Amino acid sequence: MISKNFSFLLKPSVFLYLVYHKSLKIAIGSSCFVADIGWQRTYSKRNDSKGIMAEIEHILVYSKSEEWSPYKLERTEDMNSSYEAIDGDSRPWSSVTVNAPGAATHTGMVYAIQHPITGELLYPPIGRCWSFGQPQMLEQMQEWAEYQLVDIHDYDKRFEICNNAEKTPQEICAIMMVDSSEEARAKVKAKYDLGLEKKYSWPLLYFTNKGKGGLRRKQYLEVSTGRVPTNLWPHSDTGHTGEAKNEVALLFDGKAPFDTPKPTRLIERVLQIATDKNSIILDSFAGSGTTAHAVLNMNKQDGGNRKFILIEMMDYADSITAERVKRVIDGYGEGKKAVEGTGGGFTFYELGDTLLDGEYLNENVPLDKIRSYVYFTETKQAVTDKADEPYFLGEYYDTAYYFYYDKNEVTTLDREFLHMVKTKADSYVIYADKCILSDEELEKFHITFKKIPRDITRM
Repeated sequence: MISKNFSFLLKPSVFLYLVYHKSLKIAIGSSCFVADIGWQRTYSKRNDSKGIMAEIEHILVYSKSEEWSPYKLERTEDMNSSYEAIDGDSRPWSSVTVNAPGAATHTGMVYAIQHPITGELLYPPIGRCWSFGQPQMLEQMQEWAEYQLVDIHDYDKRFEICNNAEKTPQEICAIMMVDSSEEARAKVKAKYDLGLEKKYSWPLLYFTNKGKGGLRRKQYLEVSTGRVPTNLWPHSDTGHTGEAKNEVALLFDGKAPFDTPKPTRLIERVLQIATDKNSIILDSFAGSGTTAHAVLNMNKQDGGNRKFILIEMMDYADSITAERVKRVIDGYGEGKKAVEGTGGGFTFYELGDTLLDGEYLNENVPLDKIRSYVYFTETKQAVTDKADEPYFLGEYYDTAYYFYYDKNEVTTLDREFLHMVKTKADSYVIYADKCILSDEELEKFHITFKKIPRDITRM
């Protein structure tokens, strides 16, 4: 199925709108707002522009769930280049902090750790706590030397770090060396130096400044997660308007039949952070069909099974939108500019007349279409036609459905109509203009009456 001007993409838990004004943030629902992304829509500077040239458009991100978070993007080579083992570790790693915010709410994770080389007491910075629980920290420090838990009566220091939180424990043990003599610490320093010589792999927790600095943690490249999306999308990552027009021109034999297409890379970025391989993507303002193009590209790249629903109300839905999707699937361009098809398929439908015209059924809609619609909304099944029961729709889970309708006269559910019912079922759903059967009779014959058109489900 194949609307206009700004893109609308849907996942079960997230909405992303490509729009032009921040003011829509409130109109759509400020409580669902996640982020305002600036997309660099152009890369060329126009010196003839008056005032301040508009270089970005806004992508407003909304989520139906407070727990939703975007998928991470692939890591870049620049990100990975910072991973290098400066000790004898065979795996590349990067240095990360071993403390976290929240000392006032995690007061039990604020305590001293004795430095195995200098003998000094290490604490998290004010307002922060250690990233791991004390058993884990003790286990890691045991790899440097023998440690134990000791109460060193440092409440005042911990109280200060916890921002004077009243629930700071009066007593909590520090992680202290069993033997903190100068000789013992010298042995640890020798072990540390072996690491600098690439002859020893330091434990997960290590020390900066040639072993005399603060505590840090190794973060291995192999377990590092992807790149967190930001609210600035440069054209180098997500394309620009010029690129979009060139894409469409290549698809349509050098002519760009659509004035304001979006680059495929922009929609692919949305799909990367908001969908998985089996998502259904809805674009209710399809335009030139960029969303379908992006979905097909993504499925080809990762073997996904994403599906798209496009809606377009303008007269180019067939000649541009659907035609683009066909060419993307089959391949397009010639010679060196030829682009291999993505494979896949789609179906194209044109909407018919509106079923309900205000409070009445639209008489321009054929009766068979009305019957099919009513039965499908009830059962999600196709109508079963019976020559001897013209008003019968079908039977589903021991319930028989009837649609007693005549556009030229008022239909009435009465005893006379009941004599026309030939299908035996446990219960009945009967549509008519009115009903003169009593509640007792409806209950006796297990009939649910539905009034036309009031009780017809409105999609």
